[in-house]
Amino acid sequence: MTTTACHPATATTRSLLGYGVVAGVVYVGVSLAQAATREGFDITRHAWSLLANGPYGWIQTANLALTGLMVLAFAWGLRRTLRPGRGARWAPRLIAGYGAGMLAAAVFRADPAMGFPVGTPDGPVTVTLTGSLHLVSAGIGFLCLIAACFVVASRYAAEGRRGWAAYSRVTGAVFLAGFAGVTTGRPALTLAFVGAVIAAWTWMAAVAIDRYRTAT
Repeated sequence: MTTTACHPATATTRSLLGYGVVAGVVYVGVSLAQAATREGFDITRHAWSLLANGPYGWIQTANLALTGLMVLAFAWGLRRTLRPGRGARWAPRLIAGYGAGMLAAAVFRADPAMGFPVGTPDGPVTVTLTGSLHLVSAGIGFLCLIAACFVVASRYAAEGRRGWAAYSRVTGAVFLAGFAGVTTGRPALTLAFVGAVIAAWTWMAAVAIDRYRTAT
């Protein structure tokens, strides 16, 4: 019986890429579990970032921080599989920007709002400095992820992989639309943004699996 083992560098790259799959599963899974169990939380009205408030807020804070670190690891693995070539520099940097945005959003907690946690006035509240920094961190991270979708699309186009290029562009456009909608502050668009977030994490996982298969 013969066995084959990949080169240590390839094994490392594939391990880093694996975090691109795990990150989304952890973030979405933990967020949805809390959304279903935290008293007063309404997934159709409340952003997931609000889960960082209240007696169990540390769970979402840890979720953001851990996921951010995994995204940074994925960015490093992506860098190793894309170079040389189009997008080899900026795609990993933009993905890393998203991961850094998540870490910053974990440090700067979102302000309580719209009745969550229980006892909070039902409506907009005064935005604190910490809350403002959370919004800025998240916003920059989201814009980095959107840009990364289009940069990765250009790489796939250069490789002649039109389906993957189109998928990446559509994901970027969907996430941009979801982000633009949620910034209006209209609660009705919150659930649409949840769908956009899940779509973006699914794209990241798909790219991670694709680059894993081609890693050498």
